Amino acid sequence: MNARGKFSYALLIAGTLFTAAPSHAAQTAETLDARISRLEQELAELKSLVRTTHPATPTANTSVQPVIAAPTGAPVSSEAGAKIQLYGFVRFDGSYDTNPISTGNYALWVLPANNRNHDGEWNITAGATRLGINLSGPDTESMKLSGNIEMDFLTSIGAENNTSPRLRHGFLKAFWPASDFSILAGQTWDIVSSQIPFVDDVALLWDAGNIGSRHPQLRVTKGFSTGNDGRLEMALAASRTIGEKSIFQTDTGKDAVVPTIQGRIAFSEPMIAGSQPATIAVSGHYGQEEWDTSATGNFKTLDTWSCNLEVSMPLSEKVLFAGEYFTGSNLDDFLGGISQGVNAAVPTDPRDIRSHGGWAGLKYKVNQVTAISFGAGVDDPNDNDLTPGGRSLNQSVFANVINKVTPNLLIGIQLSEWKTGYINNPTSNAFRAQSSLT
Repeated sequence: MNARGKFSYALLIAGTLFTAAPSHAAQTAETLDARISRLEQELAELKSLVRTTHPATPTANTSVQPVIAAPTGAPVSSEAGAKIQLYGFVRFDGSYDTNPISTGNYALWVLPANNRNHDGEWNITAGATRLGINLSGPDTESMKLSGNIEMDFLTSIGAENNTSPRLRHGFLKAFWPASDFSILAGQTWDIVSSQIPFVDDVALLWDAGNIGSRHPQLRVTKGFSTGNDGRLEMALAASRTIGEKSIFQTDTGKDAVVPTIQGRIAFSEPMIAGSQPATIAVSGHYGQEEWDTSATGNFKTLDTWSCNLEVSMPLSEKVLFAGEYFTGSNLDDFLGGISQGVNAAVPTDPRDIRSHGGWAGLKYKVNQVTAISFGAGVDDPNDNDLTPGGRSLNQSVFANVINKVTPNLLIGIQLSEWKTGYINNPTSNAFRAQSSLT
């Protein structure tokens, strides 16, 4: 694990534009009374937009990049009163790896060496380009209604220059401000391990210490004020279980009798850095997969579970520390265990693959336009659960700089070292140099 190859890299820089142009609704003829009624309704809606809502506690992964300001133009309004706001960005990613990394366009683990030395590889993609729609209203006196539809093009369907879009988010949310309670239905981020590593890579240290993906789910969230600007938040969700393919099934998760249950409890309150809130959270999930062991209906039920600790701690106005720890088994659906969930070498006796790991990082805000981050992550499956050739350890160390050239143009440069261990095979090493323009 300590051998190092010579470090060679090349940085790529290209440009893109962030676009978010709200459309304008077509106007139709209307009577004076109808116009007055419509204007009164719009005035009421504008008042509701500026009301203060509850403090935000992180409950789900968001974007890899620093937040790009939402468009300031007025959103489109439908005849029924719902508002539609378009957003999105164009992103270009380029990387050079001293040895091949799966999956190339984003980093998960180093591929087996197979007697190759310094087999460098270039990757260039615009697949992380994103399009989205925010939906809101019409609200009632007690409830606020919202929704989101979002897609990108990071799929393996089609050629590299002809990829298909994929659904990232598609959900609706009803929120009752007076009781700080919400219901969410649709596909979005899991509520387990919801912190975001400070990486400039769309893979977010998945399979290298960070777990949590996106699943269709039904979620309820309740917040409680704790005084001293503190807030306690509890979330519970039933989500779709997606299992591996066995010799008799294409999805062992949907064959199980229960969905995956996810839960999270988070406490936020200013602690060290003035008014900036720190967050400490515990989360976890439990689900099942049903593996058919014969064609006559015999099966074995395998558990998928995790326990997770999250910390986000501002140390000053410019320095933020964050990290997570996880432990569990059968975590490939949550991008843990280095994407190894079940050992099915013996089809009649499949076994869970246990794993643990985590990540930690520091972000330093140099000024209003530049941030420097560094950190590391590790995913360590249990060697006794693996077969020869299985991935036994995956770790990454990274450092990056992200600069806002203009309010709508961001440049990121990141260097990282990757090491992936294999059962009965040599450790694979790679250095990765990458850049992004958004």
